[in-house]
Parts: sequence; structure tokens; C-alpha cells
Amino acid sequence: MDQKTHDKGLEIRKAVLGEAYVNNALKNSDSFNKPFQELVTEYCWGAVWGREELPRKTRSMLNLAMISILNRPHELKAHIKGALTNGVSRDEIREIFMQVSIYAGIPAGVDSFRIAREVFAELDKA
Repeated sequence: MDQKTHDKGLEIRKAVLGEAYVNNALKNSDSFNKPFQELVTEYCWGAVWGREELPRKTRSMLNLAMISILNRPHELKAHIKGALTNGVSRDEIREIFMQVSIYAGIPAGVDSFRIAREVFAELDKA
């Protein structure tokens, strides 16, 4: 493991998803999935999200489209929150899911809109 890339990834991961979310994921790791958590932190967050060619807002927008198409509701919820943190507006999130609906199918859009509304309601309550 490249410690510098890992540390950069941990910083970005916490900035996007929130320190509590990341700390919980790391705290709940064990000997089975700890190598996976390290891989995600180093490569996904450090090596890719750490590149400077795309701003975090753009990366978040791309992730929302891809994760919704892949039907990963837990990850979508986390990344909707992260997208808002990275400056993606609710209107932009709506437009991303409109695009997803047309190119990936209405069911993907239905679930994405439902999850986004849940996230918005949760954030509005806080």
C-alpha cells in the first residue's frame, strides 16, 4: 500500500462522505474486509478522486449517474449526500436522474428519485 495515496484518499473520502460515515465504515471493518476498505481508500479515493483533472463536483455528478444505473441504493444515498457537499444542487441532481431515466430506464429513475427525496427529507429535518 502506498501510504501517501492512502492518506490522501482518506482525507478526500471523509471530506465527501462525512467523517462519521467513513469512521463507521472503518470501525466496522474486520480481518475479512479490512483489505477491501484499504483498497477503496487508496485507489478509489486517493488515486482516482485525488486526481486534479476533474473537480469533485463533476466526479460526484458522474457517480450519481453510474451508481443509480448500477442499482446500488445504499451507495447512492451516501453519494447524494456527498454530491450536495461537493456543490451539486438539488436541481442538478434532479436533472442527472432525468437523464438516467431516459438512458437507463424509468425504473432506475424511479428508485433514484425516491432515494434522493429520502435524503433531502432527512437533511431538511436536521
